[in-house]
Amino acid sequence: MARILCIETSTGVCSAAIAENGKVVSVKEDATGMNHSKLLTVFIDELLKENKLEASSFDAVAVSEGPGSYTGLRIGVSAAKGICFGGGIPMIAVSPLTSMVRGVLANPDLKVENGSYLIPMIDARRMEVYCAKFNNSGEQSGEVTAEIIDENSFSDLLAGHKVYYFGDGAAKCTSVLTDTNAVFVDNVITTAKNMASIAEEKFMAGKFVDVAYFEPFYLKRFIALKPKNSVLSQVMKQK
Repeated sequence: MARILCIETSTGVCSAAIAENGKVVSVKEDATGMNHSKLLTVFIDELLKENKLEASSFDAVAVSEGPGSYTGLRIGVSAAKGICFGGGIPMIAVSPLTSMVRGVLANPDLKVENGSYLIPMIDARRMEVYCAKFNNSGEQSGEVTAEIIDENSFSDLLAGHKVYYFGDGAAKCTSVLTDTNAVFVDNVITTAKNMASIAEEKFMAGKFVDVAYFEPFYLKRFIALKPKNSVLSQVMKQK
């Protein structure tokens, strides 16, 4: 049994929650965009004050490991490391794809068919998504991948199986994945609330990451582009 601070910043949702024994007891969340640098530490401070806790009161900190937004992941992991170092407590890494699946399966209003597949999707811009394949029991098979979606995507799964798509990358796929076995689940976001049970399980199993050396799982290499109107670009055009 553990008290765990959960941090989720892999997408445009900034979310922090306190979980006790695998259940969420308090949460702060904003889904309006990439405001993590302004909101995350404020949310954590508010959670501590409202629940009369110190950072050292936690048995562990769970953080979204990615894939997702490069900047968002860096902010979340940096905050988690600071708390872990300061309090001398362990850190747990949780996949946002896995936590979305856990949330969907826990939804009493959604009946997932036996023998079906779940594909959580995180937007990677244009028609690309970060995704992974899960069975209807929530078990992942295969690796997390970056997929460019077209009309042939997941055709092997759709042949004879219901496939549930959800996450912030799924909405843009509705016009492409038109098979009758394709089911799109709305309003599924990355949230610290869905991390609670996974974090508890990992805590009890002793599945911690090295606080000093842990890096987010970006999946794709980050490339910093030069602004089109930079002084350097203007000089180069004149040559």
